[in-house]
Amino acid sequence: MINHLLQRVKIGRVGLTPPLPLHDRHGVAIALVVRNEERHIGEWARFHRLAGVRHVFVYDDASRDNTLAELRRHLGPQQLTVIPWGQRLSDRSLGRPIHNQVLAYAHAAANFGGAFRWLACIDADEFLVPVKANSIDAALAHLGPEVVNVSLPWHMFGRCGHQDPPAGGVVSNYLQRARNPMQDVNFKCIVDPCQLSGVRVHTMDTGRPALTWNDRGEAFRVKQRHKSLFYSAEHLQLNHYYTRSKEELEQKISRGPNLEAKRQDYRRKVMRTVTRIEAGTREDRQAINFLERAAAVNSVQN
Repeated sequence: MINHLLQRVKIGRVGLTPPLPLHDRHGVAIALVVRNEERHIGEWARFHRLAGVRHVFVYDDASRDNTLAELRRHLGPQQLTVIPWGQRLSDRSLGRPIHNQVLAYAHAAANFGGAFRWLACIDADEFLVPVKANSIDAALAHLGPEVVNVSLPWHMFGRCGHQDPPAGGVVSNYLQRARNPMQDVNFKCIVDPCQLSGVRVHTMDTGRPALTWNDRGEAFRVKQRHKSLFYSAEHLQLNHYYTRSKEELEQKISRGPNLEAKRQDYRRKVMRTVTRIEAGTREDRQAINFLERAAAVNSVQN
């Protein structure tokens, strides 16, 4: 009985020694874990390439479709590194699973982070959207060197009336999000990898006291970031296309959670989140606006 309970308690926090900064480090990298994301990963790659991401470190969780081919079609060899990541590791003594996503983020920071000012740890259904600037780097340029850990609140998008995957991709078809981003909020982080000492999916450790910043550069204790005063998406917005279409939502539920022990509760958990997202929505065109700005810049440059 005790062993069964322990198997439900994953090792979800990993410590690391921060990498040494290279003398010419700059730009934004993304650490991304993927599995069978062929349908939308090309759009994700194009969007973040346009947003100025310098490199994407892809941790492939045994994809069986053309996910990697799509990534290579849209990102050149200087922009993309693929690491096989299909293992399932556990604590030998207690049998607790080690969170594969957390391991990937720690590996990316420790092995590649020294070359970059920023490392973002996000998923394939999450888009980093510059709100006013033409790149993610420029959106963060006002932040001083003391800012090493930016928490970006999820802006949660639901099904937007789509039963089946619509033609034209994600960004142009999903324009309704939860009205209040800070209701039951969660975060993803973009950090200075050379200050990173501990990794979780939604929280990064970058020293003591445990501080994080919003995108305006205002510091809060990590435990205080759920308060409404912390909220900001003035410069960089994190769009989370949580459901996509109804069909894709069912596929998401069928795939199940990262931990097999939590599969039984997964549908109820996901649908509770969907209900919350769709209970009160507003139009959000920030991603569309960015693409329009990027197209204008490209037309001038070309």
